[in-house]
Order: sequence, then structure tokens, then C-alpha cells
Amino acid sequence: MLRPARQPPPAMNLRFYLIAMTALAVVTDNLIIPFYPQYFAERFDNPPPEHVGLYLAAISLTVMAVFPLWARLAKRVHPVRILIGAQFMAGTLTAALTFIDSLPLFWVVSLVMVVFKGSYLLMYPYVMSLQQHDNHTQTIGTLSVVVHFGAILGAAAGGLVLQVMGIGDVFLIMAAGDFIQMAICMHLVRGHLPRSGEAETQTDQAAPANPAATRSRSLMAIYRLCVVMLLFYFVAYVTRPFFAVYWQQVASWNSELMAGFVYALPGAVAVFALWWSKRSAAKGATRDGILAGLLLGAAATFIQGFDDQWLILLGRVLFGWALYQITVRLDALLFELSTPDNYGVDFSKINIFQCLGSMGAAYGAGLLVSHYGQHMPFWVGAAGLVLTAAVFPLLIRTSPQKSPVRE
Repeated sequence: MLRPARQPPPAMNLRFYLIAMTALAVVTDNLIIPFYPQYFAERFDNPPPEHVGLYLAAISLTVMAVFPLWARLAKRVHPVRILIGAQFMAGTLTAALTFIDSLPLFWVVSLVMVVFKGSYLLMYPYVMSLQQHDNHTQTIGTLSVVVHFGAILGAAAGGLVLQVMGIGDVFLIMAAGDFIQMAICMHLVRGHLPRSGEAETQTDQAAPANPAATRSRSLMAIYRLCVVMLLFYFVAYVTRPFFAVYWQQVASWNSELMAGFVYALPGAVAVFALWWSKRSAAKGATRDGILAGLLLGAAATFIQGFDDQWLILLGRVLFGWALYQITVRLDALLFELSTPDNYGVDFSKINIFQCLGSMGAAYGAGLLVSHYGQHMPFWVGAAGLVLTAAVFPLLIRTSPQKSPVRE
């Protein structure tokens, strides 16, 4: 007796699995990010601050270099199938880092690990391809919380873990996260996941035609957006690498747990901002919202540079609100300018410039702290956000919602 063929999972169920898997990846992969200065000091005999900044920059450079290759592979192989093998390799290499005491070997193994870990970014454009155009802004908001702020939430969990475990043992938890992602992907594949490029037609056949699919894309507009992303990611994240160390030097509540909590405050604010956005009538990637967010972020970054823990706490809250508003609107601009068939490729372009900005921020933070002290990244970040606000209207002159997009 023939059994009926299993149908692909409904779009909403598939979307839930993909977003949950991305959240797990971001949180577990960033457990140790704010504590790398302490990790290098304990495990590798206290190298200079420039070394930590250089290592974090190398992580960004690696992701930047390999993600376009993952995006091109995803045109031939379904992204979820790619993640099965990639996350197995990532988990194996991550677990191995727990036992490595040689600094050069740590560099080699960890950067190869990053090559495979970076494949989870394929989930972002794939989730967007499952959504109708009218749902893009809300989906981008959810993914922004996951991708951009999951790292901050992971840092808070990292502070808690470090209270009860050795700092090197965090890699075992990170590896467990990779293997759980692999298991989720295997479950989705067993459910007869649609092949790459077939998701919209097989999971939502009754949905109305997506207007984005009939629109052309402007590469020049996308590249101008890339420049904005480069500037923004540099100045917004230049304060991150040494924030935990800075807080522990300034504040009276200076445990690793508290440092991770304060580092994570913008993530908590982002969750609130996502809830608020569902109630607000203001939607879309408006220029005024981006400019207001940049100026608010500059003020929030500036006040964190003073040796006052209450000003730092206030700055973290304001910075989280501003960062959420900016990232959602900038990402919305990308998907307004692109088309569903090119989401993965165009997202890889944006990701290159985001990684360049993060890489410059990581290495620049090491130089600034080494030569000018812990406060200087905050002054540079605040001035840079003001500069980005001045440059943004020159590069993004018109709203893509009001003018046709041409090739």
C-alpha cells in the first residue's frame, strides 16, 4: 500500500524553525565575545590589547570573505541542507578550542570554525524570501532582534556561565548549540523541505503575487547603501570589544554577571522596541527615522564615556532603542532595493560592508584603548554617528518607496 507523500512544512512553521535556529546560533556563538580580552589574558599570557582587536577583526574579515561563497552555493543547494554539514564541522572545531593552549593554533582552528559558522547567515535572506512584501518590515524587525541583538543577549548569558565555569569551557556550550542546529536542519530535511528557489510556490501557493518579484533592482543604490552600512557598523560597534572591561573598571557592581547584563541592555530594549513597533502606525524605512536614530545613538554613546555607572546605564538603554530603529530601517532599505531572486546575493554584498565596519571597529578599538584609554572609543563612536547622519542624506537621496528602481 502506497503512503501519501509528505508535504513540505507550512511557511509559518518553517519560518519559526529558521528564526529559532538563527537565535540559537547567534546567542551561543557570542557567549565569549565580550570576554575575549579576559580569555586571551588567562589562556595566552596576556597579549596586548591590539592583539584582541586584531583577532576580532580577523573574524569579521573571514565572514566577509566566505559568505558570498555560501550565498552562491545556496543557489544550487538548499540553505538548510548546507547547514547540516557546515554546523557539524563548526561544532567539532568549536569543541576542539577548549583544549588548545597554543595561540597560533587557536587562530588557525578558530578562523576555520568561523568559516563554517558563518553559513547560518544564509537563514536571513531565506526567511525573507518566504515572506510577502507587506510583511517585510515586521519580519526584518524580528530578525534584527535575533541577528543584531542576539549577540548582546548571548554576552549576558556568557557572564552568567563564566560565574560557574572556566572561561575555556564556554566553547563546549557553543559547540552544543551547533549540533542542536544541525539536528533541527536534519528534522526539516526529513519533512521534505522544498528545494532552493521553490519555497514561495510550494509553501504559499494561495498567496497573492509579491510586487517585489516584478521590480528591477538598482545596483548603484545598493552600493551606496553599502557605504552607509560600512560607516554605521564601524562607529556603532567601536565601543563593544572592551565594554565589559570598561564597566568593571568604572562601576561598583563589577562582576562578570553584571558586566554581561549591562552589555546586554540594548538587546532587552530591542525586544521592547519590537513589541512597540507592532502597536505603532509608523512603518517602513523612512529617512527621518534613520536620522533621528543616528543622532540619538550619538548622544547615548557620548554619555557612556563618562565615569558614572548611572550615565552608562542610561546610555545603554537609549543606545539600544536607537540601534534597533536604525538597523531595521537600513535592512528594510536593502529589501526595498533588491528583488526576491537576488536577496541572498545582495545581502552578501551588504554583509561584506557590515563586516568591514565591524572589523575596523574591532581593530580600531584595540588601538584606541591602547593609546588613549577606555574612554576614547565612546568619543569616536559618538562623533562617527554624527558624521554618518550628515552623510546619509547625500548617499540615500530618495526613498525607494517613492521612486522606481532601475537596473
